[in-house]
Amino acid sequence: MSSTSSGRASSPVVSSPSAENLPAVNKTVRGFAVASLVANIGIVVTGGAVRLTASGLGCPEWPLCTPDSLTTTPEMGIHGIIEFGNRTLTFVLAAVAFAMVFSIWKIRAERRDLFKLSVALLAGIPAQALLGGITVWTGLNPWIVGGHFIVSMVLIVLATILVNRAWLSPRQVASANGPLATRTLRPLLGALGVLSALSVLLGVVVTGSGPHAGDHGAARNGFDPDLVTRLHVVPVYLLVFALVVALYLVYRHATDGRLRSSLLLLTVVVLIQAAIGYTQHFLHLPIVLVGLHMLGASLLTAAAAHAVFTGFSRQVPGQDDGASAAAASRTDVRR
Repeated sequence: MSSTSSGRASSPVVSSPSAENLPAVNKTVRGFAVASLVANIGIVVTGGAVRLTASGLGCPEWPLCTPDSLTTTPEMGIHGIIEFGNRTLTFVLAAVAFAMVFSIWKIRAERRDLFKLSVALLAGIPAQALLGGITVWTGLNPWIVGGHFIVSMVLIVLATILVNRAWLSPRQVASANGPLATRTLRPLLGALGVLSALSVLLGVVVTGSGPHAGDHGAARNGFDPDLVTRLHVVPVYLLVFALVVALYLVYRHATDGRLRSSLLLLTVVVLIQAAIGYTQHFLHLPIVLVGLHMLGASLLTAAAAHAVFTGFSRQVPGQDDGASAAAASRTDVRR
């Protein structure tokens, strides 16, 4: 059976003769790409610690900590230290972002994809800092706090794509392969991405209705926590179902191992995140589990972005292009 009749798009490998002239990405660039992803996830966790310890207004002003001091003062106690510490970590994130841009600078013309992603991540830092300031000015308005978190998720998606593209070989950058996902799988992968995003977005609404406001006097969004929690689990159930179907398809048919691995990773993250979510709900939201759930949301976002990228992109790191084409040809012959 041909690849078209089996649902797999015909995807001949087309390599540009300029592939030999493309520079290879060195270990330094790849290291900073990974550091960018880790730092963007880490700042979410530390920001969660600020909220969960009721330290959101530990520094009641922005950009200064107090009207008269850039840094925390002894009178502000532990909450001031926690909030100012989180602000300080922004400079670490900025340092990583600048280092990423500088590491790619010499090959920015040949690897514009990496350069644009690096600049976007760098630009996200002042945007996040301003949103952080607005959250302070508004007394931790739950919608502004939620928007602050959502922007972090967008940056995590960009950092995940950056990591994937940093591992492309020059030949893979110059190639024009068909996507790894079949025509049957592509809508399912799209659904996985949308359902993951909906799960995170509704999780933000649940957080805005819950007890951990970041400060004892901060407002809540006014929604009933039990109701929005029930709404939150709907896309989670659909996500689990879609993953089961996707895993069946990738194991039922001969599929590139990179796509199988990315879906397995997403499945593991979803199951762990769901287990933490249920446990924290029935234990009445202990701060340690809520913090782990925030970490899980970041990992879910990264894993979903990785799976969607792997399925849809025409340039996926890993198996050599020539070997991939040969494997696809053998698969088509068997079908």
